[in-house]
Amino acid sequence: MKFDAILFDFDGVLIESEEAGNRHLAELLTELGHPTTPAHAMAHFTGLSGDGFLDAVRGWIGGPLPNGFHEARAAEDARVVAEGVDEVIGAAAFVRSLPVSLPRAIVSSSKTHWIDAHLRHLGLRDAFGPHLYSGREHVARGKPEPDLYLHGAAMLGVPIDRCVIIEDSLIGVTGAVKTGAYVIGLTAGTHCAPDHGARLLALGADAVAGDYAEVARLLDHRMEEHATA
Repeated sequence: MKFDAILFDFDGVLIESEEAGNRHLAELLTELGHPTTPAHAMAHFTGLSGDGFLDAVRGWIGGPLPNGFHEARAAEDARVVAEGVDEVIGAAAFVRSLPVSLPRAIVSSSKTHWIDAHLRHLGLRDAFGPHLYSGREHVARGKPEPDLYLHGAAMLGVPIDRCVIIEDSLIGVTGAVKTGAYVIGLTAGTHCAPDHGARLLALGADAVAGDYAEVARLLDHRMEEHATA
């Protein structure tokens, strides 16, 4: 095959958490005295985590985080972890269709506890084994730096240029294209605007896919290219 492993982002790639999460963030900031629209939250905070996310919020509101921000975010995260989130349409079936022998990992800005819980909700926990990697926990520099993808590939024992990376966010694609991997920008999530694919291509994604059927076609095409080379 032209590729030897797949690295999946998580939020917005496997689960439909981006739209709901950014809507809650916008509502929270507005309630705390900093009017914010879901569209602004989506455009400026999607794909960020840890200090990078907090710095972006501070920059937007022009000062320190308001009292109650962390507590409200933690309560919402706990609720979502307990209740689960819908899959991005076709995600679970696509993962289950992969050959058992094909190495794959999650490379996400979210914490591993979040990833683990939602994979269990989807019935996909066994599909990834120990290969759940977080930009908050496993590398010093998260997205948009390439470090997390490089770490995931190294842990799978596969050269990064033999990997496919599936990403949905501008920040994620920015980091992914720095690695030399084949980058697919996925626009299947409900948070993706009509021009999202064009924006991902402009950042250097090798291809965009509007759904997982298109992802499968792209990967089949790469296998055919390799077979005829």
